[in-house]
Amino acid sequence: MLTINNLHATVADKPILKGLDLTINAGEIHAIMGPNGAGKSTLSYVLGGRPGYEVTDGSVAFNGEDLLEKEAFERAAAGLFIGFQYPVEIPGVSNVQFLRESLNAQRQSRGEDPLSGGDFLKLAREKAGLLKMDMEMLKRPVNVGFSGGEKKRNEMVQMGILDPKLAILDETDSGLDIDALRIVGEGINSIMRRPDKAVLLITHYQRLLDYVQPDFVHVLAAGRIVKSGGPELARELEEHGYAEVVA
Repeated sequence: MLTINNLHATVADKPILKGLDLTINAGEIHAIMGPNGAGKSTLSYVLGGRPGYEVTDGSVAFNGEDLLEKEAFERAAAGLFIGFQYPVEIPGVSNVQFLRESLNAQRQSRGEDPLSGGDFLKLAREKAGLLKMDMEMLKRPVNVGFSGGEKKRNEMVQMGILDPKLAILDETDSGLDIDALRIVGEGINSIMRRPDKAVLLITHYQRLLDYVQPDFVHVLAAGRIVKSGGPELARELEEHGYAEVVA
């Protein structure tokens, strides 16, 4: 589904990614861990097409197409979802309005008919229920007045409604208490653990991986993946830290 070869990227002319290689197949969940400044968030921004992140070498293929040639909205329409470390607030725009417009724009790009208001609300209630989120919160402006945990749960509701092929989740566990962590983990599993979908989890900690068991764990350091393994690698990192692996 996703093939990254020798990816190099810079931010403000500073090299961040320095020859990163990664392959994610449909049906797989991959976790990326690593020290601060390793390039984890930069990888998600590059894949999402955020301005200011310049690819200087390498390639990224998504379902057989050149991802880097697409604009950000085209990547989303192709089935890519980015869950941000710090979800933004959008005053004046309700969650329901934002999500219906987003979903129907993607449906239009795929040649599908837009969802009616009634059909969309039925879908929104279903996905909000998975994340234990009250529908009243979806009527509020996007993330305005939400706690950190509510913002992350709201983002998972967005993911459920948009139904992507590949979800890249950047520190989704950040700011979550124990109960919210469990709810978000169960939401990721129910929405994305399918044979035709894949997930790339970026995290510092083992705790989310207790709920979302990855097939592969990778250590990203100094702009490239330096070690890969199974779920036991995450537990090893939790116990001993990154120093030995990075060295």
